[in-house]
Amino acid sequence: MFHLDALSLIFLFLILLGVIPNLFYSQGYLPHIERKAHYLVHYFAFILSMLGVVTAANAMVFLFFWEVMSLTSWQLILTEPKEKGTIEAARFYFFMTHFGFVFLLLFFLIATRGDLQMSFEQMHGVVAHFAYPTLLFFFLALGLLSKAGAVPLHVWLPYAHPAAPSPVSALMSGVMLKVAIYGMFRFLFDVLYPWPLEWGVLILVIGALSSLVGVLYALSEHDIKALLANHSIENIGIILIGFGMGMIFDSLGLGVLSSFAFLAAFFHTFNHMSFKSLLFMGAGSVLHETHTKNIEKYGGLAKAMPITALTFLLASISISALPPTNGFLSEWMIFQSLLGSSQIADMSLKLAIPFAIFALALTGGLAIACFVKAYGITFLGLHRSANAKHAREVNALMRFGMLAMAGVVLSLMLFAPWYLRLFDQTMVALGHAGVYAKLFPEGVWSLHSVAVHGGVVSPLLLLGALLGVTALIYYASQALDIKTRLHRTWACGYRTGPRTQYSATGFAGPIRRFFDWLYRPEEHLHKETLAGHRTKFKSSGYEVHVKPLFERSLYEGSVKTVNWVSYWVYRLAHFEQTRYAAMIFNLMLLVLFSYRIFAHQFSWATFALESVVMLISFKVLIIGEKR
Repeated sequence: MFHLDALSLIFLFLILLGVIPNLFYSQGYLPHIERKAHYLVHYFAFILSMLGVVTAANAMVFLFFWEVMSLTSWQLILTEPKEKGTIEAARFYFFMTHFGFVFLLLFFLIATRGDLQMSFEQMHGVVAHFAYPTLLFFFLALGLLSKAGAVPLHVWLPYAHPAAPSPVSALMSGVMLKVAIYGMFRFLFDVLYPWPLEWGVLILVIGALSSLVGVLYALSEHDIKALLANHSIENIGIILIGFGMGMIFDSLGLGVLSSFAFLAAFFHTFNHMSFKSLLFMGAGSVLHETHTKNIEKYGGLAKAMPITALTFLLASISISALPPTNGFLSEWMIFQSLLGSSQIADMSLKLAIPFAIFALALTGGLAIACFVKAYGITFLGLHRSANAKHAREVNALMRFGMLAMAGVVLSLMLFAPWYLRLFDQTMVALGHAGVYAKLFPEGVWSLHSVAVHGGVVSPLLLLGALLGVTALIYYASQALDIKTRLHRTWACGYRTGPRTQYSATGFAGPIRRFFDWLYRPEEHLHKETLAGHRTKFKSSGYEVHVKPLFERSLYEGSVKTVNWVSYWVYRLAHFEQTRYAAMIFNLMLLVLFSYRIFAHQFSWATFALESVVMLISFKVLIIGEKR
């Protein structure tokens, strides 16, 4: 039922790193939850289910714990059902998670021939003789990437994460999404290996699109938890870029580059778990004190909430991939894996890899802009609301949880060589080349790329230099006894106030206008006048509503199509019963013919004959004669 190998242990370690600080934070957050028993039961069941998924030894156990993980997280979203939008968000999440479960079930039914107690190693032997492995890959990708939140299956994240209690948001974004990444490693290595080149290219393109779409929609968000949820889409995309490059290099027989890319994906998986969990904890603390998720209602919280501000700043710098943080190191490795493909002549890669490089570079710049907005509007400046003015630091348990997770972030930066050794040992256990000695040929002070003309980075030396320069400036200012003068901020002759500050809407305005073709915002400008005169404004408000492109085009279009088809079938069943029976008969023929194609050897002659039979049956029984 259960087994522990190198891959399981690595993800068990990841789950524990994400859960232990969250336990303290959750206990501090608990007094503010009304349905405490409901929350605690599902909270601990959710944690156990994730542990069960990464230690499952066969398909039955894996699917059982996967479903428990989905149901408990769904119930945790419903912890506070009175909140606006919670029921709708939970319903959307329930649909999307079971959409993925259906494809996972199809994958396992084919890969095990119906024996769900078959081990993963035995499944590899079955799949090796299956005529359509690409079909299995699509089933697996749809099942796992819908849980991971990759484009275009990402639309549930900006709804589910804001609706859940903040400790749950931290677990779902920081840990649960990584369980889906575990599934990618487990089944692509243990069941579907080796891979064709096209699979890696597809994962690479999905990752590049996810990173771009996630960060662009994060920039337009003013709900702090929805903003962080969109950044989860972005970082899952970055992980998939590294994963896709690993698959591509392996398909081309470049074992060292493949292991390097997979190490980068492992490293960013851990990094995202750490800084995203910390960001959601910080957002939860701010939400708890201000009672709103709207960034425009924050401001000036750094003095009132110093621990929250400091830990949020650390996580913001890390997710922005600024050196020498852990986020910078993993993204640097992913960049190096992309640049290491310069000698590959395949035409599909000549298009996909430059696009991924462009996406990753643009994502990095936009992420910095987004977190300048998120941190600056939230913690700096003047108070924008009465709630922000009266905010205080959260209780000791919540502070300890944030500080413990900040320690995880710092450990991934300071002890990166140790973590990379663990990941390298995991890759060796999976049957791939070890590259640790090539990464640190001169000791742990410098990290080398394994590409032919790869770069070198020395994070520890860079950190030491930054600390040294900062200390030097501080002591120089003390020694010179530089006097400071406090004065009101200059605002072109006007008195500085909350309304004269930069707003989140104004900060993101230039970027929003540049990507107007993607956002297609709905702008609402409301003005109040004095005595009916339009020129004397008492107050004015400006709101921008951005509806995601995929939700508007893909999902709403699909819903309309399904509604139209269901109405057509309803009319057919109730008013044209002969044709309805004929349609059922044709559907049975289609299922039988499809089973023969997938379960037995494919023959073009038989396929042509069956297609003709289907067309004749459809024409005679359903369409009938023209009247």
